[in-house]
Amino acid sequence: MKTDKLFYRIFLSQPSLIAELLSDIPEDCQFEYSAPVVKEKEIRLDGLLTPVSENPDLPIIFLEAQMQRDQEFYGRYFSGLFVYLHQYKITRLWRGLLILRDRSQDLGSERTYQTLLNKQVQRLYLDDLLTQENLSPNLAILKLIVTPENEVVSLAQSILGGIETAEEFRQKLDLVEAILVNKFPELSIEEIQKMLDLREADITKTRFYQEVLQIGRREGEQIGRREGEQIGRREGEQFGLQIGEANMVIRQLTRRCGSLTPPQMQKVRSLSLPQLESLGEALLDFKNVADLENWFKSIVVQKHP
Repeated sequence: MKTDKLFYRIFLSQPSLIAELLSDIPEDCQFEYSAPVVKEKEIRLDGLLTPVSENPDLPIIFLEAQMQRDQEFYGRYFSGLFVYLHQYKITRLWRGLLILRDRSQDLGSERTYQTLLNKQVQRLYLDDLLTQENLSPNLAILKLIVTPENEVVSLAQSILGGIETAEEFRQKLDLVEAILVNKFPELSIEEIQKMLDLREADITKTRFYQEVLQIGRREGEQIGRREGEQIGRREGEQFGLQIGEANMVIRQLTRRCGSLTPPQMQKVRSLSLPQLESLGEALLDFKNVADLENWFKSIVVQKHP
């Protein structure tokens, strides 16, 4: 402490020394000395992305999204960031990524943090995406958040229509549904799915579905070109529709009844299209997984009276 006070005394009595060390400080600048107490309080970071790799050149990323006006935002963001670096003795490089609504958002004065904002932190303004075309699928998902309500269905269908695999379809559909539920809080998930017209537009037009259709066609060609084309088309369409319907029903069941076991999901996927449609209507009255098991038993009874 004595050494600290000695240095403070040197700098405060010789302001020109500060100007020699910091180029943007004028020589005649005067300072007052104080030693304020910084009160501790709980700080929770919105998101911290830590590289799995041990490569020290890969930075940790402090991610935060802010859609509303908040004049204390920058101060809170940087205070939490530096407290974390100090508390956990971080030696990695770090970067910041802020997802913001628009450039007019009032998030407090930027002057104090200007150097950090210019060099260490990247800001993405979602409104800037509204005027951009040919976005990547990931950026299109972000654009959906700020897209006007009268255009949101068209963009959502476009996103889902460019999908290549079943897994990607499930992931993107979950994100699209989550965004639309947030934009239309008065609608149920069933109403959101109806609005998207999933059973027709979003499944049969996807690249994933078309690949399934092509597999069916190729298998049909082994039987006979002309006849096989018709058989392959029908089988591919049937298979694609059945997969899409089963995945949709599983998502609805999970939201309504909780997580399903692998055997239960397999049972759903083994159902025919008419059975899947019947289950899709019945699950609206389900309260738990027991209701699903009772439904399975009911279709067994119907098969074997």
